[in-house]
Amino acid sequence: MIRKANVTDVPAMAQLINDNAELGLMLPKSLASLYETVRAFHVVEEDGKVVGLCALTVIWANWGEIASLAVDRSQRGKGLGPQLVEACLNEAKAIGIPRVMTLTYEKVFFEKLGFTVLDRQQLPLKVWSECVRCPKNQACDEIAMFRVIEGVPEPAGIPSPPKAMSYEVPVVLTSRGKNGS
Repeated sequence: MIRKANVTDVPAMAQLINDNAELGLMLPKSLASLYETVRAFHVVEEDGKVVGLCALTVIWANWGEIASLAVDRSQRGKGLGPQLVEACLNEAKAIGIPRVMTLTYEKVFFEKLGFTVLDRQQLPLKVWSECVRCPKNQACDEIAMFRVIEGVPEPAGIPSPPKAMSYEVPVVLTSRGKNGS
């Protein structure tokens, strides 16, 4: 049964995510970050145990992200992954998000769900905020993919997402005498 996650699911969610992270399949998540974002998650529960999860996060008015898709090893091959993604896509449609993206290693899986490869440079800057904490930041090998949500129009009159900016930080060099003055 797929349902929205609640706070009592968080320890099991962390275990599932972090088990997959140890295999290099996704980034680890702390309990604190999962409690903060629990409302973004759908979970599959079987016999009182969380055996799958997936999150939909809102990036901007016209972009959502499918994130943290994980299914317990004992449950793989039963169609839970596609069901979880579809639950998130249905939520995106319900709240009016016209495009959903993901960063993944599972290109074929997401292609079967109607996602297309996308040049990362076309993604909003906010997507990269989590990348700063990633150990693969400078050598990311995930594939950016997206899907248009049928029947959801592009929101009118929305401001553009923030763009990357560069800042100059002045550095003052001083020379000190023998006494440090």
